Amino acid sequence: MSRIIVINSGKGGVGKTTTAINLGASLNKLNKEVIIVDANLNTPNIGIHLGAPIVPITLNHVLKGKASIEDAIYEHSSGTKIVPASLSIKELTKFNTKKLPIIAKQLKEMCDYVIFDSAAGFGEEAMAVMDAAEEIIIVTNPEMPAVTDALKAVKVARGRGKTINGIIVTRHRNARYEMPLSSIKSMLEAQIIGVIPEDKAIKEALAKRDSVVHTHPRSKASKKYIEIAKKVNGETVETISFFKRVLKRSTNS
Repeated sequence: MSRIIVINSGKGGVGKTTTAINLGASLNKLNKEVIIVDANLNTPNIGIHLGAPIVPITLNHVLKGKASIEDAIYEHSSGTKIVPASLSIKELTKFNTKKLPIIAKQLKEMCDYVIFDSAAGFGEEAMAVMDAAEEIIIVTNPEMPAVTDALKAVKVARGRGKTINGIIVTRHRNARYEMPLSSIKSMLEAQIIGVIPEDKAIKEALAKRDSVVHTHPRSKASKKYIEIAKKVNGETVETISFFKRVLKRSTNS
């Protein structure tokens, strides 16, 4: 059964777009058909991240009734499919965000997962994307301001009857000044489904206009995104402790 997942954060700059792209690419690597939609209409980044900043038809055209959603789907060289939003200042107005739930249902008929990269905050477009969601994943950093805004996103989503699929903590350095993961889980009252470490591979992937799971498949960040995708897809993720690894090595030697 196809699923519509919205990636939200409450605030910008926490790695929401990076997460949307890499979760989508990871699910794609698990042989799932995925379409990633850039619903951050005022400050879109999906196309920039994946090397397609300017395309003939965007989500903005679809929302204005100038094109069908099928015409706005593009395939990255990796196989990941995206629906970019327009970077043109002329396209920033007069689009009907109320069409987003309808578009989401249309896309749902074409793939296994529709992943929306939401706008930050709680403006009209962010609320319209939230209304289109069946499930919501909240992205935050292990810092009080980001977690506080994530809490707002959780409360707004639940207030609109939406299911929180989990929390993803990005840019984790395991430093003393960061909020403990247990505190984040307690504050947001939701399960943490993944922790993405601070990893230069993510920035290198951005420079290459691709997802980190494609450019740096052995990186720590890539492995974590694959784990998250497996959890989202309902697969069992095996965690091997240090002692089991040592035992495994000694057994094989």
